[in-house]
Amino acid sequence: KNLLASGGGTADKTIRFWNTDSGTLVNTIETDSQVCSLLWNKHDKEILSSHGYSKNQLALWKYPSLTKMTELYGHTSRVLFLAMNPDGTRVVSASADETLRFWNVFESSVQGSRDGNCDSMNTLMKGI
Repeated sequence: KNLLASGGGTADKTIRFWNTDSGTLVNTIETDSQVCSLLWNKHDKEILSSHGYSKNQLALWKYPSLTKMTELYGHTSRVLFLAMNPDGTRVVSASADETLRFWNVFESSVQGSRDGNCDSMNTLMKGI
């Protein structure tokens, strides 16, 4: 509630949490790699970040403790975009390596524990 997360680039490597009512900085996470995209878990207080240089990974963070829950690897270049399926349990990541990867990242109250599994698919219709 009333919280905004923003991510820094190659030099900054920081996720910042802002109070949208007051405009004040609430907290920060130093990620050690370029922050490209952020996505909140709609079932729990967690945020997923995607990264570029130097690790090209996804990282799952617990909020407000800012504890890193896991890191997910599979892309060979910057992970530029994240999107969530309608029930909020799976995430697709799109990378500059021209692949999409599907992740079982977020668990719902109905689903069991997260497995962090990834299915990949080369980008269809390259060059369109």
